[in-house]
Amino acid sequence: METFILFNPESPLLFTKFSFWFFFAAVYALVALAGNRVMLRNTFLFLSSLFFYYKSSGLAVLILVFVIFSDFFIAKLIASSRRKFPKRFWLTLSLAIDLGLLCYFKYAYFFADVLKQLTGIQIEVTDVFARLGNMIAGRELFSVDAIVLPVGISFFTFQLISYTMDVFRGEIKPLRNILDFGFYVSFFPQLVAGPIVRASEFIPQIHRRFCLSRRLFGIAVFWILNGLIKKIVLSDYIAVNFVDRVFDNPLLFSGFENLTALFGYSLQVYADFSGYTDIATGVAALTGFYLPKNFNSPYKATNPQDFWRRWHMSLSRWLKSYLYIPLGGNRNASFGTWFWILVFAAITLILSGSVITAALIAFFGIAGTIAGIVSKVQRKKIFSNVNRFITMLFGGMWHGASWNFIIWGGLNGIGMVVAIIWKDLKWIWRVLLVFAAAGFCAWMSYSHPAPVWNILAVWSAVLAAASLIRAIYSLIRGKRPDGGFVKGLGTVWGVIQTFTFITFTRLFFRSGSNLDPATANETAWRTARDMVNQIGSAWNPEIIPSVCLAYWKVFALIIAGMIIHWLPERFKRRYRLSFASIPLPLMAVCVLLVVILVYQFVTAGMQPFIYFQF
Repeated sequence: METFILFNPESPLLFTKFSFWFFFAAVYALVALAGNRVMLRNTFLFLSSLFFYYKSSGLAVLILVFVIFSDFFIAKLIASSRRKFPKRFWLTLSLAIDLGLLCYFKYAYFFADVLKQLTGIQIEVTDVFARLGNMIAGRELFSVDAIVLPVGISFFTFQLISYTMDVFRGEIKPLRNILDFGFYVSFFPQLVAGPIVRASEFIPQIHRRFCLSRRLFGIAVFWILNGLIKKIVLSDYIAVNFVDRVFDNPLLFSGFENLTALFGYSLQVYADFSGYTDIATGVAALTGFYLPKNFNSPYKATNPQDFWRRWHMSLSRWLKSYLYIPLGGNRNASFGTWFWILVFAAITLILSGSVITAALIAFFGIAGTIAGIVSKVQRKKIFSNVNRFITMLFGGMWHGASWNFIIWGGLNGIGMVVAIIWKDLKWIWRVLLVFAAAGFCAWMSYSHPAPVWNILAVWSAVLAAASLIRAIYSLIRGKRPDGGFVKGLGTVWGVIQTFTFITFTRLFFRSGSNLDPATANETAWRTARDMVNQIGSAWNPEIIPSVCLAYWKVFALIIAGMIIHWLPERFKRRYRLSFASIPLPLMAVCVLLVVILVYQFVTAGMQPFIYFQF
């Protein structure tokens, strides 16, 4: 009993462990006993959520409790203030507390690196909260040598910010009961990895009576089983048996293995994160609560902008509501637009040491803004693209203060902007630009041989060939090919192109993950460079069959996972509803079979969810 109650950093309470399902069974039984006594149910779920977070992140639960109290009372002060200045003061205080804690835990090493590079002063980063705990206890209970990132701090911090911002804007009224507020912030299914739930979506559910129809019960069970299969059968198996091996030492593997590992990681991270979301959705539904949809078949996207409307949708909506629109959205450029352009240019200069790269970011950002001021016709488009790019850079920084995450966010921002501009171009300009890019990359590959130019030359050549074929077809038909079979081919090509682009940006995302913050930048950059060198070097086609044979189970899972992902949504909905409608004894048999299947794929060391570190 003591083992179950006390926190063990080696054995956190994960959805993929039997201990979680014992915990949930007990919670669910007591929720059922509470019945329609809403206050009792919410209080119990709040306390259960705190216990769940304690089992996941130890004494970091005290930080969660602190921000729950601070934001609850500050939101009441915001709502009761009649003048703008007090409202803004209390909002600023709330943001300072929430973002201050987030920045300390997540970006302390980054700020220390910046200070060292700017001034030469080296600060030894220590855990001040652990030091404070030791002072209170009067003995060395906690290690102060390194900062341990509390699980899910980015998620519940953004959720808190959305609450106080919505209260400030007058979109919602503050909750009167701190237990209800604590329950909203800490609801355990989505606490540590989202989705980020806005108060206006969740708070109305708090006061409803428990209601779970027979069909909703079946759908909830389906989501839980679906999530477990995604996480353990797909994500963990692919990671342990192939992807992690390649990323740990890319130089030991061929270009083909590096490339397939990169595409495998795209499926792994999707199956991992969406698998968590599926389980969270199912668990929440069983307790009578609805969580917003967080994924909508993102690898069906036909362009990067469409991808970010489908991937981690709650974060995309958050960034749009609380960053993109305040920056000016698609209306204009604000002071924040100019300010953040210069800040990110400075960050680029500090982290990369490249004056040219930083100058290019600053130049294009400021030039775009000035062009928007001068050109009334293109103003909205230019401003929206600049603000969109800044938002994606913040999205990269949200994942971590690593040069690789900034590159990842910047590449996604560039992809979105290019896709939007591309739609407005005439076919002749598209062909000319693609051929110019292909020619430039081919010339660079020949005159300045480097693996990265080889990759870009091949990719741009494929794009140029496809653009030429489509342009010729358009000229023959005398109009843009928009209908029937050709439109379908265009959609397929857009999906392949977008999936390939997103996969290559993941090189920088994966390289920056799972690393000690103190050494993240150097290690991440070395991993990304080594993989690019292997992929862009000369390949040996003779070893490809033997590689496929050696990893046939992994490749079969990757292919099966992508086929299922690309199935039509109507078909998926049909089999979800069919499962939800089967008799309960047959459903129990299905659950047993899935548990047996999942157990066969469980690895020796249980893999934590990737987004727990964010």
